[in-house]
Amino acid sequence: MKIPALWLVPALACAAQAWAADNPSTSFPPLNKGGTQGGVARAQYLWSKSPHGRMLERILPPSIEPAQLPEPDSEGARLTARYCVQCHYLPNPQMHTADKWNTIVVRMVWRMQGKGNMGTLMKEMMDSVEAPAESEAAALARYLQKHGQKEMDPAHPALKSEAGRIFSIACTQCHALPDPLRHTAREWPAVVQRMKRHITWANTVVGPDHLRTTPVLDTAQIVRFLQRHARADGSSVTK
Repeated sequence: MKIPALWLVPALACAAQAWAADNPSTSFPPLNKGGTQGGVARAQYLWSKSPHGRMLERILPPSIEPAQLPEPDSEGARLTARYCVQCHYLPNPQMHTADKWNTIVVRMVWRMQGKGNMGTLMKEMMDSVEAPAESEAAALARYLQKHGQKEMDPAHPALKSEAGRIFSIACTQCHALPDPLRHTAREWPAVVQRMKRHITWANTVVGPDHLRTTPVLDTAQIVRFLQRHARADGSSVTK
């Protein structure tokens, strides 16, 4: 039975900590050693030793594995799995639109270099984190832009309906508003169910019920909205 990579993260972290305990005088292997799983183990080890580790674990939900990235054997996918996992779980390229990814990559590289707007704290948090070279950062940005989210037109009249408003509130909490044409009516229920798990994960740090959104985000209503505007079975995904 194949074990999903996300479930391997805690095990890799334990292995990394055990390795460090057995080799106290040896530094942990650099990021370019051991492939993707070596990078995950190294990142989890650094999180476990950092006073900010628990915060890093909460930045993004564990939503995608390296093998599930678009064009998983490409240079862009390799760079995403190599660098992004150092500070948070692997991001899905569809979290943001192509327009947003370039500035996000610039900001993330700046932070990996320890130059974020929190000054000394950022430098401390990024200790032992490796930043991509200029050419790697450019390749990473191109990859994420190529596979970024195709956003629904904000002027679409359907978004003025009650269901459209609920859809907009729910989805824009975490990412760009997805175009319903990305999936068929048959596919959308499973996608929404996965997103519901992500929202539940995020809400564990939001707080009590009275702080949550109004109106109540009825996922069944969101599914019906997406299905009404989904692409037809057998048709290609719009780019």
